[in-house]
Amino acid sequence: MSKQIVSTEKAPGAVGPYSQGIVANGFVFTSGQLPMDPATKVMETEIKKATAQALENVSAVLQAAGSGLEKAVKVTVFLKDMADFKAMNEVYATYFNKDCPARSCFQVGDLPLSAIVEVEAIAMI
Repeated sequence: MSKQIVSTEKAPGAVGPYSQGIVANGFVFTSGQLPMDPATKVMETEIKKATAQALENVSAVLQAAGSGLEKAVKVTVFLKDMADFKAMNEVYATYFNKDCPARSCFQVGDLPLSAIVEVEAIAMI
């Protein structure tokens, strides 16, 4: 079995020693995507806009691997503040409204670059 590195300019570059995504055994695994616009490098700080940007970045990595959000089987959402859960969920539901993937959501102490949300996914190719 081999693995393929996934890289795209349509999502922010890694802020450490990791890949945006990995394809292995018929699946693509994305690294956590922050709510940063890949073109401007501006980090969204309002939860609804931040959630949308993070999901757009996940989508870009999945697409670069030949997959897409519709093929996601597991999504993990990391929130800086669980009080943002309802607003995050409203936006999330616009991306996943049919045959939704499994999901976990956690409040964490902090996120890279002081982001308020981070999203990662596992999807079929």
